[in-house]
Amino acid sequence: MKKPLVVLTGPTAVGKTDASIGLAKALGGEIISADSMQVYQYMDIGSAKVRPEEMEGIPHFLVDELKPWEEFHVVRFQQMAKAAMEGIYARGHIPIVVGGTGFYIQALLYDIDFSENDGDDSYRRELEQIAGRQGKTALHERLRAVDPASALQIHENNVKRVIRALEFYHQTGQRISEHNERERQKESPYRFVYFVLNDDRKRLYERIDSRVDRMLEDGLVDEVAALRDMGCKRDMVSMQGLGYKEIFAYLDGELSLEEAIYRLKRDTRHFAKRQITWFKREREVIWINKDEYGYDEDRILCDMIRYVRGELG
Repeated sequence: MKKPLVVLTGPTAVGKTDASIGLAKALGGEIISADSMQVYQYMDIGSAKVRPEEMEGIPHFLVDELKPWEEFHVVRFQQMAKAAMEGIYARGHIPIVVGGTGFYIQALLYDIDFSENDGDDSYRRELEQIAGRQGKTALHERLRAVDPASALQIHENNVKRVIRALEFYHQTGQRISEHNERERQKESPYRFVYFVLNDDRKRLYERIDSRVDRMLEDGLVDEVAALRDMGCKRDMVSMQGLGYKEIFAYLDGELSLEEAIYRLKRDTRHFAKRQITWFKREREVIWINKDEYGYDEDRILCDMIRYVRGELG
């Protein structure tokens, strides 16, 4: 019999953390973070990382497990998440995957294979040089020319994923968008329930703006300055996260603080919109629209528990 798995995702700032704790307590679950920034130590404010007191004793995995200068990508996420799941199952508990990185969730849920790399990284280095000389827009245009679907899905700021898509096309002659779509059609190795927590767009954007204001009050600028003092560079994967690249630009004198805050709020709203678009393409998801529940958190939690027990027993 397939092992059970619960997924709770949704756009940034929608309220996944609180909902996930309630779900884990009710189901005897342990939480695996599907967030590309919360995995890093010292990056607490900008990543809106779950705080120890918020965890309420629920074990969390893939939180504070890597240094900011370490590489983290979808393959490493798969490896780390599967290792955590083995331990959770061994303890007789249910893994609850929580976070907003839809690509990571999809990769885990359908066990997508990323093993096509032939070990020759010369083309990757060439693409990195192009990005350095000509800029990320020029690199993204190369992707648009060979794989328009991937260019739509991958933002030009995500240079790592743009390079990966170009590298895949160079190595295999196939578009990575088509490869991933075929992989997505595979049957999941898990019995799963996949929730997408969502909210009215206007209200969500207001929550995003308020969250950014709170991050600044909590010391986001000091957090990024401390990371820079540790030796973190702007081109590191960890420093590409929302909140980090904008404040880095302010600290380097490229933007005023006012402009950095404006860009952070704007780009976070755009990111939330892209997240919602991604989740709308996913299969077998249960949408939990908070406004339809009158923002009654207890009703939302009861409904999610009912779905899980109905599907997973």
